[in-house]
Amino acid sequence: MKKATTIALAQRQRGMSFIGLCMLAAIIVFLGYVGFKSVPVVTEYAAVQRALKKAATGGTVLEVRQLFDRQANIDYLEQYANPISSKDLIVSKKNDAVVVEVEYDREIPLVGPAFLVYKLHASSH
Repeated sequence: MKKATTIALAQRQRGMSFIGLCMLAAIIVFLGYVGFKSVPVVTEYAAVQRALKKAATGGTVLEVRQLFDRQANIDYLEQYANPISSKDLIVSKKNDAVVVEVEYDREIPLVGPAFLVYKLHASSH
């Protein structure tokens, strides 16, 4: 009789244990933390994209660099850690159009020695 009662009781119990709930909460908090720390990287990338598109309207390399610096100043790119400068730009021509590119890394400290690294590539096209 005891075995049948235990099986019936086990079949009625459903749901998540307290430890499972704590693990789920920890995962959600960690993902929220990473998302919160990633917002500045995403906004910086969008500002760099805008500056590159503006800089691509220049005809010469010097003009491109000046336009980028001007737009970067407008978008306050210097407020970010390790800001991009016009010296970091790769200027080329493709099909009679000026293409401006930049590659850079962003490290986000998470916990202790753990970092989240973004390898970003922005282009005017």
